[in-house]
Amino acid sequence: MNINKLIDHTNLKANATAEDIKKTCQEAKTYGFRSVCINLRWIKTAKAELKDTDIKIVTVIDWPCGASTTEARVCQAKVAKKDGASEIDPVISVGDLKAGNDEIVAKDLKELAKILPTKVIIESGFLNEEQVIKAARLVKAAGCYCVKTSTGMDPKTDIDTKINHVKLIRSEVGENFPIKASGGINTKEDVERLVAAGATIIGTSSSLKIIGVSQKTESY
Repeated sequence: MNINKLIDHTNLKANATAEDIKKTCQEAKTYGFRSVCINLRWIKTAKAELKDTDIKIVTVIDWPCGASTTEARVCQAKVAKKDGASEIDPVISVGDLKAGNDEIVAKDLKELAKILPTKVIIESGFLNEEQVIKAARLVKAAGCYCVKTSTGMDPKTDIDTKINHVKLIRSEVGENFPIKASGGINTKEDVERLVAAGATIIGTSSSLKIIGVSQKTESY
């Protein structure tokens, strides 16, 4: 297993500078990561740094709360596409999901999925098992192409809980639908266990640590 090719190399720090993003991109090129995952304003910077490579540019939408209107989220997604993003990772409307407003959730996700390949963050730490399964079903039915577990913000979940969430999602979406595990993934063992459970993409800012490159980093 080539772990590097599974990793969305993430830098979503509020205090990230252009130089920090360039460094993140250079690391992705050096170690052959699947993508960089960055905030919306840095897409053009990443596009310039990653030209002539096959490294994807992923940006988060309505991160980390998922509480904006669909109109605002669609606007962000359209800017992401214009600036050169490859994929978007929007946060699901957790409140609507938990309240049973499935039609609202579905309509929102369908609009986003029309714009760019969409990996939906279901924020599984807020959900019970039934809700995790329902969220996965809604994501797939909306035409999005991947379920992503978490922003890595509160609530925190331990690795065993993350593994259980991935297994629940896999049971709902079937064998070939992508699953991105994210949020506090810090070790190679974590990655191996999550992949064994069904994850196909790993979102982490601890990428270098995971592949054995010594560097202090935070994880989300």
